[in-house]
Amino acid sequence: MTYRMYTVAERPELAGKGIPSADVWPEYNLHGDRLNQWWGHLDEELADYQFFLVDENDDVVAEGHTGPLWWDGDDATLPGGIDAAIEQSFVRTRAGQPVNTLCALAAETPRDGRRRGLAAELLGAMRVIAGRQGLTHLVAPVRPSWKERYPLAPIERYVQWRRADGQLLDPWMRVHERLGARVGAPLPESMLITGTVGEWESWTGLVFPDSGDYVFPDGLATVRIDREKDHGSYWEPNVWMIHPDLS
Repeated sequence: MTYRMYTVAERPELAGKGIPSADVWPEYNLHGDRLNQWWGHLDEELADYQFFLVDENDDVVAEGHTGPLWWDGDDATLPGGIDAAIEQSFVRTRAGQPVNTLCALAAETPRDGRRRGLAAELLGAMRVIAGRQGLTHLVAPVRPSWKERYPLAPIERYVQWRRADGQLLDPWMRVHERLGARVGAPLPESMLITGTVGEWESWTGLVFPDSGDYVFPDGLATVRIDREKDHGSYWEPNVWMIHPDLS
């Protein structure tokens, strides 16, 4: 199936037909401390960098969210995670500073109805966006899709795991690698999510009777619960996937 790509700037009315976030992400993932400060401004300030894929019926089947960065090409100078990346996008564009890199922020398809090939289509559309904007690099702070199966494994080890055939174990990382990307730096503290104990119990459907570290449904790492302070804190781990430069 062939999909058409439109940016928010081209067709803002598609925003009302987009995919609900609750159909894409687990509930806890919608409450990023720093990410949520910026996310609501993407469509209004970076409309050329947000896009939809639509099918032959003009129905939205996927969404992509990206932002521009400046990067010197040295892995060590990439932002420390998605929190830092989205903040840099707004700081630089608001100040009129130069950018040369497209950073993927999210590739959204419904969890219960993902269509074959959409992931590659989304990444291909991001390369189109980067080309339109005259950017050289494409990078992604990837949320590994199978990391939830191994929440106690350090992200530094997880991103190195490969199958018997030599391909990366993680399916989402594998899509990136098949399109030419390489595994960059692991990001153990990519996105911060905090809340009260009650909020974390609501987000996860669990009860946290004592203070301590807990595994929870869909979590890529553990959440630290402090009942005395009525506080839960979680760092979502990601990994940089670095795509070939645009020629």
